[in-house]
Parts: sequence; C-alpha cells; structure tokens
Amino acid sequence: MKKKDTGSRNVEVPKSLFVLILLLYFIAYICLIRTSRTEGTVVVAGYSIAASAFTGVFSSLANLCLIILVVLFKKTGFITSLIILCIQLPMIISTIVVRHSSTSIPGFFTNLLTFTATILIYWRSRQVENYRANELRTLQNRQRFSVRLFEQTATALVNAIDAKDTYSHGHSLRVAEYSEKIAQTMGKDEDECRKIYFAGLLHDVGKIGIPISIINKKGRLTEEEYDLIKEHPTKSFQILSSITEYPFLAIGAHYHHERYDGKGYPDKLKGEDIPEIARIISVADAYDAMSSNRSYRNVLPQQLVREEIVKGSGSQFDPRIAAIMQYLIDIDVDYRMRERHVVKELAGKDELVVTEHRSNISDGIHITDRPTTIRLMYHPEKTVLRARGPAVVLFDSLDERFHDDERSIRELNYYEYCELWFDGTSRNTGVRKIETKIIEREGVSQAPKKNGDTEYRLEAVRCDDHILVRVDDGIKTVEMTVALPDSTRFAYIGLTGEYCMISDVSITKSVEPVSEDYIPRIADRISFIEGEAGDVPNVQINGYRADASEGIPVIDGMKITFHTMSLPTARLIWHCPYFDLFYSDDRRVNGPGYREFALIRCDGESWDTDDGTRNKLSVEQDGSFKGWDEWKRLNKEGFDCTVTFSRKGREIITSTENFGLSICNTTTLREGAGEVYVALTGDQVALTNIRVFDPALQEL
Repeated sequence: MKKKDTGSRNVEVPKSLFVLILLLYFIAYICLIRTSRTEGTVVVAGYSIAASAFTGVFSSLANLCLIILVVLFKKTGFITSLIILCIQLPMIISTIVVRHSSTSIPGFFTNLLTFTATILIYWRSRQVENYRANELRTLQNRQRFSVRLFEQTATALVNAIDAKDTYSHGHSLRVAEYSEKIAQTMGKDEDECRKIYFAGLLHDVGKIGIPISIINKKGRLTEEEYDLIKEHPTKSFQILSSITEYPFLAIGAHYHHERYDGKGYPDKLKGEDIPEIARIISVADAYDAMSSNRSYRNVLPQQLVREEIVKGSGSQFDPRIAAIMQYLIDIDVDYRMRERHVVKELAGKDELVVTEHRSNISDGIHITDRPTTIRLMYHPEKTVLRARGPAVVLFDSLDERFHDDERSIRELNYYEYCELWFDGTSRNTGVRKIETKIIEREGVSQAPKKNGDTEYRLEAVRCDDHILVRVDDGIKTVEMTVALPDSTRFAYIGLTGEYCMISDVSITKSVEPVSEDYIPRIADRISFIEGEAGDVPNVQINGYRADASEGIPVIDGMKITFHTMSLPTARLIWHCPYFDLFYSDDRRVNGPGYREFALIRCDGESWDTDDGTRNKLSVEQDGSFKGWDEWKRLNKEGFDCTVTFSRKGREIITSTENFGLSICNTTTLREGAGEVYVALTGDQVALTNIRVFDPALQEL
C-alpha cells in the first residue's frame, strides 16, 4: 500500500533571491569602502554626522547578507560566502599592515566573526539535516515493518481460514493474485493494485464464523445451510469494518457476491452501484472456484472456465472486467493460473522461483521425530552456467518464517542453524557440527532430463538435538547430520537455492516417530539434569510438555519439592514447570486410558480438559513480585519449589508459591473419579531432585 510522505520537504528558494542578496552585499560593501575613506559629514535630521560613522552599518549589512546566503542556500551559499570572506581578509590585513590604518582593525575582527559564524551555521544546518534524514529513515523503516507485519498477519489469518476448507487451501491467496492482475491490466497504479490485492486476500474472512461441517460438506447443501453460507460477506464486513485505516477491505468483502444483474447477495446491488473493487474480486473469485479442486469435482479445463466467464459477462460479471479476465486466460497458454498441488509451506503456491542466493525462501516446514518427506522438481536457470541448485535453510522462528532484518530477528527470535545444499556442501551459522556422507549407487545411471531438470526426494527427521537430512536424486544419496546447539528450540527448513525454480512440491509426514537412536550421534547430548536425583528421576522438558515425570498418587497432605531451572533458550513466561493432574492405567502421561483433570502452571494459569471436571484458580501477587521480566530471570537462575496437595473426596486443592505469586487451584472431579496422579512437566525447563513427602509416612 502507498506510504504517506512523512518527511518535511525543503522549501524551494528562488534562484533570483540568491542574485538579489549577492547584489545587496556588493552595494553594502561598496558603501562600506566609500564611507571608510571619506572625511566628509552627512546631515541627518539637522545633525552633522561623520560619514565614517556609517562604516559599521554597511559592514554589518554586508556580513548579514553573507549569513543569509548560508541559511537559505546551504552548501552553495556557504561556498560563496567563504570565497568572498577569504578574498576580503587579505585585503583588510594589507590595509592594516601597509597603510597603518587603525580604522580597519574593527573590520578585521568583524570579518573574522562572520567567517566563524558562517562555518558554525553551516555545520549546524548539516547536523539538523542529518538528524532529519535519520529520523525519516527510522520512520520509513517502521512503516515498512508495519506493512510487512500487516501482510504477514493477513496471510496467516487467511491460511487459518482456508485451512477449514479441505478443498480450497490457498484460495484466498490466488484470488488476491488474480484480482491484482486484473487491476494491473486495467491500468491502475501500484497503490490501487495493492489495495485490491489485500481486499482479495481477505474477502472470505467471514467464513471463520461458518461451521466447518457446512464448509466441507461433500453433498448438496440444504436451503438452511446455503443461507448460512450466504452470511459470510456480512460477517466479513463486520470483521473488517473495524480496520478504519483500510475501508476498502470491508467494501470488497461485503459486496463480492453481488451480481451485475442485481440477483446477488447480500444487498442485491446492480451494475455500477456495486463498488468496482468488489466487481474485480467477484470475477477473480469465480475464476479460482472453477480452476480449483472441489469436493464435488476436479479442476475444470481452461477452455470451459473461459466459456463460463463469457456466459456470465453482463449477468454475473461486469462485462469490462470479464473481458479482461478472458484476455488473461488467453495469454496463459500453459494454464498456470490454476490450483496445482497446493503446499501450505509455499503459502498456497505450487512453485518457488529463486534468482540470486537466498532471494526467495519458502515458509518453514516443521521438522520433528516423525520423518518429513519432500518431493520436488528442480529447474535450473538456463542463462546461468554454474548455478548451485536447490538448498534448504535450517532455522527457528516464532512465526515459522525466514528473516534477515535485525528487527524481525530480534522480535521474532529468529535463529539460523545452517544452510544445506543438495550437492552435500553446507554453511554452518549456528550449530555445533555438520557431517556429510555421500553414497553413490553402483551401476545406477539416470538419463538427464530435459533442460537439466532433476527430481529430488528429501527426508528430514529430528532426534533430540540432532537432525538428519537425506537427499536422493536417483543416482546418489547425500546424508547430512546436524548437531544442534541445544534440544529446546524448534527446527524448520525453508526451501531455497540459487538461479532455479522449484516446482511440483509434495510434503508428507510420517505418523510414527523414529526411535531415539535413529540418528547416529556426532556430538555429545546436551543435558541440564545431571544433578542430584530424588525419589523420582530428573526430567528435562525441551518443548511444550515434551516430557513428564512419572505419575505420583495424590494423597491428602502430600508435598512435592524439586529444583527447577528454565533452560537457556527459554524466553516466554510459560517456560516454567507445570503440574498435571490426571489418570492413566500405567500412571504415565498420555498412557492408556489417559484423562487430564487440570494443568496448573507456575506462572498462574490453569485449565481442565476432562468433561465434568471443574477448576477454580486463585492467583495473588504480593509486594515481592517484581514483574514478569524479573520473574523470568529468576526462573532461569533456578529455585527450589514446593507444591502441596489437599484431597477431600472429589476435591483436590493444589497450592504453591514462587517469587511473589501465590497459586491455589481447586479441582472438583466428576462423580466416580477414583485414583488421581500428578506429574511434573512444563516447557523448556529442567526439574531435578524431585522428592515426595507422604504424611502417612511422616517424612515431613
């Protein structure tokens, strides 16, 4: 979107004023010379005044002209004034020394003062200009960040909405792109095109309020269900109308289902009464619906799509916009404007075009202990002889995306591990070690494909603090083992490369995790639980509830003490210990018959997940609570924690205190609840020296 001009523009000073000021200076200087050399008098208001008395007046006027030149004309005025002063100064010195004229001494010092003043004024004006330039750059950077944040937020919201519809993921992004193409063909400027793009991107945001069962229904909708679907433009308007800075978003979403003949909805507008932005989105929306897979049919042939656009011209669509869509179809000889095998990590697109090194990187693909398999086609740039080909960037980021600007890196906690190329080369930017092994297949040859295109199969899997990336091109297999700096951060890979296009991407994830020893270790395991063990084995939780202690039966009056320390990578408030009240047949979290009754966090949050269980949480902060930043710092230093349990029938009271927080949660179980266990878990935290004190055994 167009950015407002936030810088103050310099006022254009007429060049004629420069000449006028310079002329005034020379007049004043000539008068100065004449009055300094005459011995006559001048009669003013009946008084006789020596002509030499006006020397100071004309001297001040001449110097004032030079100063004005510097103020108004900056560098040009400064250079002009400097030249004039440098010519004057030797002349004044000569008059004093040769002619022994004491009357020229004040002129010498006045000249020197003016010389100094012009330098200081110019120096100060440069400082002010630099400050303003820096301020403008800062403001522009903030604006760019705000625009980028809006784009990413809008895209994330749209992806979340599109994810509800099994058959239309990427629909909103494609509608936005088609709408922008129509606007460009109509000759609209860049600002208008961007507005139409974002209006198209968010046109279906109201579907967030439509039941998913209706959206994904495979059969014909009932009349009542169709009426619910027809409410989404109004819901979109209600959501987007709150964005007052961009009113076109709500307008495009509200009216994109109106028909040119007045038979649309929600307001049955007709012809030119329908806002143009909505008429554009209407054509783009219909085109994508026909060129995409649906629950009841596959992608329509392009000629049939064109025919339907023609049929709808003048009835469903604005004839002018329909004609533009027909033109775009005609020039799309390869039918690229359609849904292909859509990949979420490519933000709804089916290909990735990379020019220079890392000029384009896909959204992150999460790597876990469940192997991820990526199949893709690599197309080298024909005009570049030594392109390195495809690669992946291994990283962590809060928004699962690659970032290279300092502000995003800081605010989104972006951390780059390394860069792995499909030929086996790598670049280490933040891991402990990378080992590469290339396995050639004997007796296997692959006929080169047209234009050097290559099909790759990539498999990536993570075990603790190790990642294995295996790339197979049919001739050889490249295995790259990466030892991460820790086991707590997430890991994502983004597809990239150099002077190539990556297409036909398919991503599958295994349901079953690999064994803990699947990846041979190339570096020692990173552990923060080597300290003293208590009644229960120590436990290190590298991610959200990634591990838990064994279950401990909850007994009235029982206490559990342990030492807790947030891991070095912990950065959020909820990176702390949790207490999980549950039941399972084997006393393990997520074991057979697992039911969770409450999850209580040391930061004072709690929720229940078992139907029929009620939780009432009380959190109090006393004077020793110094704020959450200090609280997180103290958690990183580590502390000894005590949690007490009281059970009376169906009611369990869990209490603990830490750094000014007093937490008390009352869990009321449903009828018939029997044994209840508690396990220690958390997020990015190490729990050691866990001791259980049973009042029946009088250990405390």
